[in-house]
Amino acid sequence: MADKAGNGADRMKARLPRGFVDRHAGDIRAVDAMTAKIREVYELYGFEPVEQPMVEYTDALGKFLPDQDRPNEGVFSFQDDDEQWLSLRYDLTAPLARFVAENFEQLPKPYRSYRQGWVFRNEKPGPGRFRQFMQFDADIVGTPGVAADAEMAMMMADTLEAVGIKRGDYVIRVNNRKVLDGVLEAIGLGGDENAGRRLTVLRAIDKLDKFGPEGVRLLLGKGRLDESGDFTKGAGLDEEQITRIGRFVDFGQWQEFASDSTGRSTQSTLNEGGVDWVDEEASSRDLFAAMDASFGENEVASQGIAELKQISHLVSSAGYDDGRVKIDPSVVRGLEYYTGPVYEAELLFEVPNEKGEIVRFGSVAGGGRYDGLVSRFRGEPVPATGFSIGVSRLTAALKNLGKLENTEIVAPVVVLVMDKDTESLGRYQKMVSELRKAGIRAEMYLGGSGMKAQMKYADRRGAPCVVIQGGDERANNEVQIKDLVAGAKAAEGITDNTEWRESRPAQFSVKESELVEAVRRVIDAQAAERSGAA
Repeated sequence: MADKAGNGADRMKARLPRGFVDRHAGDIRAVDAMTAKIREVYELYGFEPVEQPMVEYTDALGKFLPDQDRPNEGVFSFQDDDEQWLSLRYDLTAPLARFVAENFEQLPKPYRSYRQGWVFRNEKPGPGRFRQFMQFDADIVGTPGVAADAEMAMMMADTLEAVGIKRGDYVIRVNNRKVLDGVLEAIGLGGDENAGRRLTVLRAIDKLDKFGPEGVRLLLGKGRLDESGDFTKGAGLDEEQITRIGRFVDFGQWQEFASDSTGRSTQSTLNEGGVDWVDEEASSRDLFAAMDASFGENEVASQGIAELKQISHLVSSAGYDDGRVKIDPSVVRGLEYYTGPVYEAELLFEVPNEKGEIVRFGSVAGGGRYDGLVSRFRGEPVPATGFSIGVSRLTAALKNLGKLENTEIVAPVVVLVMDKDTESLGRYQKMVSELRKAGIRAEMYLGGSGMKAQMKYADRRGAPCVVIQGGDERANNEVQIKDLVAGAKAAEGITDNTEWRESRPAQFSVKESELVEAVRRVIDAQAAERSGAA
């Protein structure tokens, strides 16, 4: 057992588990400010807040998340005293599905809701990959038409602009999983017995922006060896199957190169159907024609293409076809439970990666239609669609752009404790109370140290000033106020301790009754100085 006194070799080591992070005041306030703007957009679109617990029954999370034979695979799980398996939520979507099913008769349909919270992944952590992270979701449950999916894509665009991502620095890419489902069905990967291989294929295609077409081809085949020597087992498809999926992925590549900033065609792709798309005014109409030519013979794929056309029309009607929302067949999303349109918010500006290479920032949000999750509980069709924002990733993006708000608030004024008798402590507490009543953050020093340590504490807290009242000040009903910012600046030019003591920089006396006004003047002067420096 560890030595609780902290002595000797048995002292317990303070260490943070891998894949988790501690959050500090600045980060917390920055995220709060950002999520407040996200919440305003969601509310504007008519969504209402709701919250589910972090723990669910493991089977409620769905067959697509934990492996039922290995309850800890991908999620953190444990058994309660009834030997029921419980898990920390993997995302915010599965708990919502359970909530809607459980309260189905009381909720209005369609049901528009949003929620923010922590999710947990029992996976190997790595750079930028955590085992606990925050998501901010919005969902519509009970609407079968793709108008809801179009609205989700448009709301995603509005959300990014609300937090400071300017138009042209992002794109919302939209696809339909039915198109890919039709392709997978055509190459023999339909049916429940192939669910595992389909998921591997989906995750491989989802890595297109990270590994490129050749990397995806390797992941669709035997597997891929990365630079570190780690081998990722592939889906095991044969060359013919890979080629047919490659045609699907190529449409996303085709659209990337379809037009330059003037809208003129810069590159074309020749597909196996013999359709050479060289169009001087490249448009989504050309893309749909190419998709129809290659996959339209499959009923499921044809339905997916038709839905994409409808989404494209709705987006265009609302004016979001100006580069904000685009149809892109390479978007697949990595989870099996998506059943229709899928969408992803990608940031287009470039940042240096861990190796110093300049790369696009990439995806910060995504989602899609999941018509099967609520139906698992209800035994009847319950259509639903929604998206999730990766809060930490979006925060990092805003930091890169210099758009993260400076949410620092003024630190507390510290009232020093010069005398510890009951009467003196009462006077110090009264000062603190008066400052707080005036809306000024304040605290009485509650440690056991002397004057020097108390000043060091105030400096470390970032206090704007300290309030000092010893016996002499008390006898005259006065207090000393020391402006720590001005004092630090004055001290920079003073090398002699005697000079420092005599000058007592930025320290002055006021009557105790004038304490609040004097402190406010110090805080206002510091704020004006910061504003002028900015």
